[in-house]
Amino acid sequence: VPSVRPGVGVEMTREGVGVVGIITPWNFPIAIPAWKIAPALAYGNTIVFKPAELVPESAWTIVDILHRAGLPKGVLNLVMGKGSIVGQAMLDSPDVNAISFTGSVGTGKRVAAASVEHMRKFQLEMGGKNPLVVLDDADLAVAVDCAINGAYFSTGQRCTASSRLIVTEGIHDRFVDAMKERLDKLVIGDALGAKTQIGPVVDQTQLKQDEDYIAIGRQEGAELAFGGERLERETPGFYLRPALFLGATNAMRISREEIFGPVANVIRVKDYDEALAVANDTPFGLTSGICTTSLKHATHFKRNSEAGMVMVNLPTAGVDFHVPFGGRKGSSYGPREQGRYAMEFYTTVKTAYTFAG
Repeated sequence: VPSVRPGVGVEMTREGVGVVGIITPWNFPIAIPAWKIAPALAYGNTIVFKPAELVPESAWTIVDILHRAGLPKGVLNLVMGKGSIVGQAMLDSPDVNAISFTGSVGTGKRVAAASVEHMRKFQLEMGGKNPLVVLDDADLAVAVDCAINGAYFSTGQRCTASSRLIVTEGIHDRFVDAMKERLDKLVIGDALGAKTQIGPVVDQTQLKQDEDYIAIGRQEGAELAFGGERLERETPGFYLRPALFLGATNAMRISREEIFGPVANVIRVKDYDEALAVANDTPFGLTSGICTTSLKHATHFKRNSEAGMVMVNLPTAGVDFHVPFGGRKGSSYGPREQGRYAMEFYTTVKTAYTFAG
């Protein structure tokens, strides 16, 4: 572009940031590494990639494919082990120029603190306590589909899961009855089974966390209206019947803290205004949803929901790979992931001035 000074030209270019550390969770063991690795490579960086301990084979496979496709040696490096050892070594290294992390809030804060120490770029995708608002004018079948998919598919082990179902009075009872009817018909079993709709919880630790929160919900006074018990299946696994709480308030721990399992609670509200206030009353802000046939309410919700992604008559979980992914408040930090927005994290801008004489 022209300079304000005669005879001077200005160029703005983008360059790779250098060595990028990528730390990914177990719940989407190919998708999340892919949407971090692809732009990191496309913008000219090298990578140190640490997957979650529970999913080493998925990580090994994606790296093996890229190596066989012709990546030069040393461009994409896979490291495995405990986060407290291998991950910490990455955080402590002054040679890592940027870190992209997806995982828990607690670990994300440690990534941030360590990155500030080295003045490196960091990108965090963390938790969610996502609301799905169901208004009186909603199509009941659409609302139930959105709630079942968003709250329970992938065994609820998604940061975008809709674990708070905020329902207005006029449709509340019909919605609850329809939810229980659908939940009773869900097929729970081996994740590789052709007819399975809900697979097992990932491991014993996560199962205990889910069961602990179910106990907490009961202690807080919410009614466990469906599920919540261990199941046995022919294939070994940590099976849990999807749980639905009624009579929850937004002040309860089951409404404030991320459970990361097939557990959702219904919060009854008077009208749209109260629903929006409850939806926004959370330390998180990843995604939100509304089921309504009102263009007025849908438009207002999209504008006023304090979330990075907003769904209308769609599940809160389920996004496209070519548009920005990310949230607000305690859910995310740094530039958005995916699409052209990935450029903001994986490159740095250089401004060069030339005097032509």
